[in-house]
Amino acid sequence: MFGNKKAISLLYWLIIGIFVFLFLYLLVILFPLYGSLVSFVMQLLSPFLVSCLIAYLLYPVIKKLNSYNIPRSLAILMIYILFFGGAAYLIYRVYPVVMHQLHDLNEQLPVLIRMYESLIYQIYEYTSFLPETVHDKIDQLITRVEVGLENILDKLVGGFTRVFDMIVFLTVIPVLVFYFMKDYNSIKSYFKRFIPKKYQVQVSKLVYSIDESLGFYIRGQLIVSFFVSLASWIAFQYLDIKYALLLAIIMGLTNIIPYFGPIIGAIPVVGITLATSGELVIFVLIAIFAIQIMEGNLLSPYIVGKSINIHPIAIIFALLLGGQLFGVIGMIVAVPLLTIMNVITKHVMAIRQRDD
Repeated sequence: MFGNKKAISLLYWLIIGIFVFLFLYLLVILFPLYGSLVSFVMQLLSPFLVSCLIAYLLYPVIKKLNSYNIPRSLAILMIYILFFGGAAYLIYRVYPVVMHQLHDLNEQLPVLIRMYESLIYQIYEYTSFLPETVHDKIDQLITRVEVGLENILDKLVGGFTRVFDMIVFLTVIPVLVFYFMKDYNSIKSYFKRFIPKKYQVQVSKLVYSIDESLGFYIRGQLIVSFFVSLASWIAFQYLDIKYALLLAIIMGLTNIIPYFGPIIGAIPVVGITLATSGELVIFVLIAIFAIQIMEGNLLSPYIVGKSINIHPIAIIFALLLGGQLFGVIGMIVAVPLLTIMNVITKHVMAIRQRDD
């Protein structure tokens, strides 16, 4: 009898797995059809999503201050002023420098490409013994990289220079964050009304488990990424690397992506250093390696820990799928979404075992 139940359970999860795989496959195949709609919806919802994320990250601090008998309204005001005041000051100091470096990099791109072509010709001389088809493949790769770099820089410059959109975005977010934090309990009670009473306890446990895994992971990753950006900026400034701040920000942002992030962030750093000052490449690689050693062995184990508790193979699969669907943004959100799915699956399995 027990063997039959086990076989039925295995068959059930196998069927679920097949349907999930087919659904994900259809998402990838049909993405060109619904991609523009997804882009529009995400652009519309982005201020709300960003505001929810900021309020979610700040709310535990408010609860902690409230536990020290600080009135809730005063705690919200303190955190609100500290966070947005610090963010405004950081944007005020960083934004002009980043814009200047982006414009300069965009203008210098043809020069950098000519330097790369000269370097490639030298490589051709050293690899003249290779078949001509190999050289053709290298030429195609270089062409794709050049076009890709030009498109990325154009998008970045265009995105950062849409002043009106940026002003609206930055104006709406603080207002939304304030109301999300102020009316947190009201919003929670409102959504709770849509859950049948017999499931409310189970849903509360599920939400608590997701918050415990996901919240700790996101806050830890942001702290670690900030350290990587700061340490990279200090190292690049010391080595006198061009576009130090821009490259340090890229290093920090890509570090949010597990496994692949450090490699993705290191590519533009090494590429620009190789084109502008080839002698410094070794020192840049040593600096990046040292920062990643500190991040991987000292910071992440203590700050992030094993909060998600998911096998690396599943994480890598989620990252590849997210990258295939939505590029770098997809890779950033892949692990949080996988964490939520993992917690939900564990709760469903626990409920089924209890019912059996």
